[in-house]
Amino acid sequence: MGYDVVIGLDVGKTMHHAVALDGEGQRLVDREVANTEAALRELFGRVAREGELLVVVDQLHSIGALPVTVAQAMGIEVAYLPGLSMRRLADLHPGSAKTDARDAYVIADAARTAPHALRTLGVPDETRAALSMLLGYDDDLAAQSTAAINRLRGLLSQIHPSLEKSLGTSVYHRAVLGLLLKAGGPTGLRRMGRSRVDRELAKGAPRIHARLTEQIFQGLDAQTVVVPGTAAAERVLPGLAAQLLHLFDERERIARDVEEVLDAHPLAEVLTSMPGVGVKIAARLLAEIGADVSAFATAAHLASYAGLAPVTRRSGTSIRGEHVSRNGNRRLKNALFIAAFASLHADPPSRAYYDRKRGEGKSHNAALICLARRKTDVLFAMIRDHTTYVPAMPSAA
Repeated sequence: MGYDVVIGLDVGKTMHHAVALDGEGQRLVDREVANTEAALRELFGRVAREGELLVVVDQLHSIGALPVTVAQAMGIEVAYLPGLSMRRLADLHPGSAKTDARDAYVIADAARTAPHALRTLGVPDETRAALSMLLGYDDDLAAQSTAAINRLRGLLSQIHPSLEKSLGTSVYHRAVLGLLLKAGGPTGLRRMGRSRVDRELAKGAPRIHARLTEQIFQGLDAQTVVVPGTAAAERVLPGLAAQLLHLFDERERIARDVEEVLDAHPLAEVLTSMPGVGVKIAARLLAEIGADVSAFATAAHLASYAGLAPVTRRSGTSIRGEHVSRNGNRRLKNALFIAAFASLHADPPSRAYYDRKRGEGKSHNAALICLARRKTDVLFAMIRDHTTYVPAMPSAA
């Protein structure tokens, strides 16, 4: 296996379970260890006396961040066993119990019997760690925004469907949210009157306030009855509007922080030179791949990690063909997919490749997946060589 001893860590919030195995598979350690620097240093230091040590974890971030950082600070190599690989390997071990001790043993044994399932981790740089944290927070804010928007539109659809339909996606325009914050809902909007509503909208939407005012009063005039629960809904709507305005402000602040962190990184110019890759996509690529692609032997390995490599399914004469993988790093896959879509209007070679795939009978999404896979080759070379984008694409790996 290349190491004298391995430690499998099933990480937890306050306690981890550690199993240490030597080259013959004999257990040297099988116990819990506190999630503190002192306890982890004591464990790693004691086991390292047995020879060259590898620490394997099942989570890299959140509750797994401290053991990874402590091991790397001690000069010990760390590897990551993805959850899907772990579940598959667990089926090879007897018993069906789900315990921390069993999981830690599976993790450690994987380093001995299936080293190809592991991903070796380099020492993370501060920029990548910062981007991962900021983007993770932004993902949470985006989910909260979507939930609040759905709740707001659902309430309007319940008490005044004509108003909700008339506004459409404008219902979460900042100017409209500010208006709802003051008026509350349909009753308050009628009470304010057209001229005052128009003045309030003009503060936040000077170019489209007249159109928004017309949309609002078209919707209000289409319904004269008051649906039961309207009064209660008009007490809830201002709170949802205030929540959305706060979430939008916070996402803008995070976007500025992400741009500031990215600008300070030497790969920023390299990544953003690729058509379809803006600041946010570049930050996501850097957070998920890092500044060094040495963990991936070829561009094909990177594509497989992103879930863009086609999977062959063949069984006799009944099942044949290749299908898009449902595995891989979903965040990276999504970023590459969006970049491929955005490049259709900015990069003629990308458009030509997409049109060729469409001409072969592929659907829109399938053609974009092919383009994203093709761009992965270019991205791999760009990061490896620290060179900016050039229009000519290499052939697919």
